[in-house]
Amino acid sequence: MSSKSTAWLLFGVQLACAGVFGFSQFEQMLSSTQGVSMSWLGAFEIFLFLNLWLAWRAHGAKPSLVTGQTVIVYGFYALMIGLDLSVVFLRRSWSWTAQDTLTAVLISAGVVVTLVIGVLRGARLAGSLMRGWFAVSFKAVPQFVLAWSIYIHGGSGLALGAVVSGHVTILSRLAQLSMAIREAGWDKNRLGSFISEIPNELSWIAVTFAWVS
Repeated sequence: MSSKSTAWLLFGVQLACAGVFGFSQFEQMLSSTQGVSMSWLGAFEIFLFLNLWLAWRAHGAKPSLVTGQTVIVYGFYALMIGLDLSVVFLRRSWSWTAQDTLTAVLISAGVVVTLVIGVLRGARLAGSLMRGWFAVSFKAVPQFVLAWSIYIHGGSGLALGAVVSGHVTILSRLAQLSMAIREAGWDKNRLGSFISEIPNELSWIAVTFAWVS
């Protein structure tokens, strides 16, 4: 299979997985939100917008088929998570919990640590590497908290489709990033995206183990 065909295949897989994740999670949360928190979904949305910006910058710096597809995928995924967040308004009984507070505190701590280290090393606050580490705080940290909450309280609010498609999406995105790097080489935008996705997968593995236990 040619690299172009592989790129289109990965693109299709990621779009399909984004749809499966968004719609299955939306349907599941209409009946149960056990283990799922507002802060996780809110942080997920921020993570997607951070990576959408990184992908947009990477495409602007060195346009290619893969980088253009990446922009579309992040945009569509952000739309799907926005759909899931709408359940907060549809289920008016869904309120802020101790899990949300813990998630918010840990995210804030991660952002502060990133800022301090970045400033000490002379990194630009708006730089791609800084945004990559910010993305870790907004994605990996909430997912580790989610794993803990599911292990303690149960996770009937998390859909099977979301669990499976989450892994497929992250792994296919890493494959897509690898292709983009082979095409155009390393730059700070692609490195920032890569930094954000590795902890994303590790934390989603933790969520999966908690969910099946």
